[in-house]
Amino acid sequence: MNYQQAIDYLFDRLPMFSRVGPAAFKKDLTNTLALCEHLGNPQQKFKSIHIAGTNGKGSVSHMLAAILQTQGYKTGLYTSPHLKDFRERIKVNGEVVSEDFVIDFTGEIRPLIEKTEPSFFEITVAMAFEYFAQQKVDIAVIEVGLGGRLDSTNVIIPELSVITNIGWDHMNMLGDSLEKIAFEKAGIIKENIPVVVGVALPETLPVFQKIAEEINAPLSIAADKRQLADWHWQKPARQSHSGGHELLVEVAEKHHTDHKTYHLDLPGLYQAKNLLTVLEVCSQLRAKGWKMDEENISKALKQVKKLTGLHGRWEIVHHSPLVVLDVAHNADGIKQVVQQVELTDHKNLHVIIGLVKDKDPEWVLELLPKEASYYFTKAQIPRALSENELQKKAARYGLRGKTFSNVNTALYSAAVNAHKDDMILICGSIFLVGELSLNSVKSIWGKEELSGGFWSLIETIGSIG
Repeated sequence: MNYQQAIDYLFDRLPMFSRVGPAAFKKDLTNTLALCEHLGNPQQKFKSIHIAGTNGKGSVSHMLAAILQTQGYKTGLYTSPHLKDFRERIKVNGEVVSEDFVIDFTGEIRPLIEKTEPSFFEITVAMAFEYFAQQKVDIAVIEVGLGGRLDSTNVIIPELSVITNIGWDHMNMLGDSLEKIAFEKAGIIKENIPVVVGVALPETLPVFQKIAEEINAPLSIAADKRQLADWHWQKPARQSHSGGHELLVEVAEKHHTDHKTYHLDLPGLYQAKNLLTVLEVCSQLRAKGWKMDEENISKALKQVKKLTGLHGRWEIVHHSPLVVLDVAHNADGIKQVVQQVELTDHKNLHVIIGLVKDKDPEWVLELLPKEASYYFTKAQIPRALSENELQKKAARYGLRGKTFSNVNTALYSAAVNAHKDDMILICGSIFLVGELSLNSVKSIWGKEELSGGFWSLIETIGSIG
């Protein structure tokens, strides 16, 4: 088979969460363990860092991968889902897995797929582990897909476990309380392996403490070790409506009088909290003997997007009007995005939004600003909440706007209605952001006016729609 045939087989043959939702989630590790055993247990052939959390785990994973490869380590990175190309999920030093490897792996594992009926995610995890083993990476950053305890990635014994935070998401699968959700995330904590928790709430801290104590896992709360002393955005000289392309964060470390300032190419204000988690992980890795030179840490954080290909986190893709993409999709994520909208200079706000139907949209809708103009749409996946149903639900919260069958027609309408001093925000789903078409956008503004690496990503690997 060729690459397209291999991808079509994986997408069509296997239960995929983005298509069918919870039905694709396998609540045990049996299939993953069988796949790994068939491959000779590749997950045991490289060092790793395991990262879970409700929000921020993708950003933290990419920041750490950028730092590790800047320190000189051959670094694997496994994340999900992808924006445009399946191969974005599996990278080594920022380079996506080769098409030939995907073809060969799919052909080799196909008989086992027919026998064991694994999920799409289980196969991609096994594929990533095999690729990292073959590439002989020094270390791999492994992002949890959903939850932690029963997630397919939870067959590794990492150097360090990381839990960014706990919030309300996937309650139908992880539990209806923060304590229950924390218990599932804490399932990645391993015996005698240090664990870093980014932010612990009064409801979740006892859960982490109890589990860590029971299995002798040293527990570190990042927010207790360092605090944010100050932050501001640094605007490009020629862009008056950028909202800041670089976030400057001043960090105060406990028991140290000197403050350190870090420049982040990820300008979302929520990245400041993620930074504290990353810095504590670096401190813990240093204590375990990993090289963590401060100069290289700072250097890496200035170019995370360039080094790892991270996109869709408060990503500014056009100016006049200001157009921002953010893959925030749950209550905590949307709350942080709304806070940044309030701090960003603009006249009128246009919000293009699409949500999935297996989550409670009310948690998100009640947070959105009522004074904005809304463009209700959907991603082209079965799980997507229809634009008409979303419009009806939004009206109960005083949110008004028109419906559109896809994100590109919604963006065209917003662009037509937006003044040059306005802001257009596209959010609600990584799948929605991933369906933006370069050709559609070029027809609105022209390629020369587009900003950032997102459009280069789309142009490189093809656009949808």
